[in-house]
Amino acid sequence: MSVQVAVPAVELKELGGPPMDKPGSGPSPCAGLGGAGAGCSAGLGPPSAERPPLSAAATASSAGLPSVSAGARLPQASAMKRSDPQPQPRGGQGGEALVSPDGTVTEAPRTVKKIQFADQKQEFNKRPTKIGRRSLSRSISQSSTDSYSSAASYTDSSDDETSPRDKQQKNSKGSSDFCVKNIKQAEFGRREIEIAEQEMPALMALRKRAQGEKPLAGAKIVGCTHITAQTAVLMETLGALGAQCRWAACNIYSTLNEVAAALAESGFPVFAWKGESEDDFWWCIDRCVNVEGWQPNMILDDGGDLTHWIYKKYPNMFKKIKGIVEESVTGVHRLYQLSKAGKLCVPAMNVNDSVTKQKFDNLYCCRESILDGCSYWVGKGCCAALKAMGSIVYVTEIDPICALQACMDGFRLVKLNEVIRQMDIVITCTGNKNVVTREHLDRMKNSCIVCNMGHSNTEIDVASLRTPELTWERVRSQVDHVIWPDGKRIVLLAEGRLLNLSCSTVPTFVLSITATTQLTLEDEYVASLHLPTFDAHLTELTDEQAKYLGLNKNGPFKPNYYRCWL
Repeated sequence: MSVQVAVPAVELKELGGPPMDKPGSGPSPCAGLGGAGAGCSAGLGPPSAERPPLSAAATASSAGLPSVSAGARLPQASAMKRSDPQPQPRGGQGGEALVSPDGTVTEAPRTVKKIQFADQKQEFNKRPTKIGRRSLSRSISQSSTDSYSSAASYTDSSDDETSPRDKQQKNSKGSSDFCVKNIKQAEFGRREIEIAEQEMPALMALRKRAQGEKPLAGAKIVGCTHITAQTAVLMETLGALGAQCRWAACNIYSTLNEVAAALAESGFPVFAWKGESEDDFWWCIDRCVNVEGWQPNMILDDGGDLTHWIYKKYPNMFKKIKGIVEESVTGVHRLYQLSKAGKLCVPAMNVNDSVTKQKFDNLYCCRESILDGCSYWVGKGCCAALKAMGSIVYVTEIDPICALQACMDGFRLVKLNEVIRQMDIVITCTGNKNVVTREHLDRMKNSCIVCNMGHSNTEIDVASLRTPELTWERVRSQVDHVIWPDGKRIVLLAEGRLLNLSCSTVPTFVLSITATTQLTLEDEYVASLHLPTFDAHLTELTDEQAKYLGLNKNGPFKPNYYRCWL
C-alpha cells in the first residue's frame, strides 16, 4: 500500500532591509534587516567578514568589553594551525558498554583528553535567587501564547510526579541555582554529553584553540534553546571561552532531563525539564533573567520567547543588551516585526538564514529525523525522506520559486483542501499559523497522522480540537488519538509541537555545524572546521586563478548576498 503525504510549506518573507552589500565583500550568514527606527542605531544585519572570527555577535561595554554596533566581534584568538590534531572520524571504536535508564545499550566513547585552560579565569559572583512559586503571565504576546499554550504535560514515567519547582535540590558543590527534574541523573547525562562531543569537532577545536585566552570573558549570556546533549556542548563551550551563562528551554517537550541534570551538576544555572506546563515554561525563563545583581548583555534565543519576555517584562534590562543571536525562522520573524515597528534598538544576528543553517540543519536534520518520530527548505528534507520510503508526496506552497523547485524535484504541487481526504500523513513546516484548520481536520480520513516540523504549535489548529464533542485518548507519551463522535480518529503527535526534537532525535554532526555558526557567525570558516572529519582536502587556487576571479586565494569565496538557493 502506498502512503500519501501532504507537506504544507510556506516561506516567510523579509519585511524589509537595507541594500545588499557589494559583491566580493565577504560571506554573511545574516539576512540584512533595516535600521531599528528613530532613535535606534542597529537592526538585524550582517557580521564582519574578518577571518577567522571568534564572536558571539555582540558584547557589553558595561562589562569591560569593547563597545559594539551590529555585527561587532569579540577579540579574536590566534589563527588555528593546520598542525592541530584532527578530530577522530565518526564511528570510532568504543570501549565499555553503557546502559541507559530505559535499557538501551550503547557503546562508550574513547577516552578523551580534557582541555586544559590557563589560569586566567574570570570570576563571577553567583547570587542564587530565591523566587517563590508564583503565577507568571500566561501570555506576553499572541505569538507567545499560541506557541506554548498546553492542556497537558508529558513526564518520564520513571520519574516521580513532584514538580521540580517544589523540590529542594543541590549539586555536589552545594549550589541550588538551578531547577531540573532530578539532579541524581547527572552522571548518565554527562556520558551523553561526552558522546556528543565526539561528533562536534568544530566546537571542540574552538575550545582548544582559545584555551587560556577566554575571548568571551565578561559576556553574560542568557539562553533559551532546546536542552539536549548537543546544545549542552555549545553551552559548555561558551563557558569554557569565558562567558557567564544562564539557560532555559525553548520547548516544553524536548529537554533531556539527564542532560539538564549534568549541566546543573557542573555549576551551570539551568532551569528546564521535560514536560513543563505553560506556567513552568515562563517561570523558568524568568528565573534565568530575574536574578539579583544579574544583567545579561547578550541573548542566545531559539524562537524569540526569551527576547520577547525581556522586552516586555524588563524593558530597562533589554536596553542594556548588546546583542541577540536568533536561530529559528519564528524568532527571526518576530525580530523583523520589532525592527519594522522601530523598537529593535539592539544588534541582532539572523542565524536562521545563514548558509550553513539552510544547507545543512534545515535539510539533513529534517530528512534524518522525520521518519523517526516549511518553506520548501525544511520541506525538502521531509519530502526527500518520505519519497525515498515509497510514499506519494504532495507539496503545498505559496512561493512560486519554491513551488517550481518542488515540481522539478518530482513532487505534485496542490492546495491542501484538494487532497486532504486522501492523505495518510499531514506534516506542516511553515513557521506560519493555522495552516491546518479545524475544517481540514474534520475532513481527514480515519487514522490520519498529523504532525508539525515547525518551531511552534501555531501551524495546526490544536485548540479547536479541545471541544466537548471530541475525545482525547493518550496512547503513549506525545501520541494522542483525537476521536470524533462517529468513531473517526486522527493521530496527533506532540500536540502539534516540533516533532523531531520531541519525538525523535537529530544528527549530532549536523547540529555541530549550526552551533558553531551561532558562536562564530562565519559560514566558510564553520564549514572548514568540519571537513577534517571526512579527511577532506580542499583544492587551493593559484595566484593566477585567484586574480582571474577577483578573489583572495584563501577566501572568502561567497559574496555577502549569497544564499543557498540550491
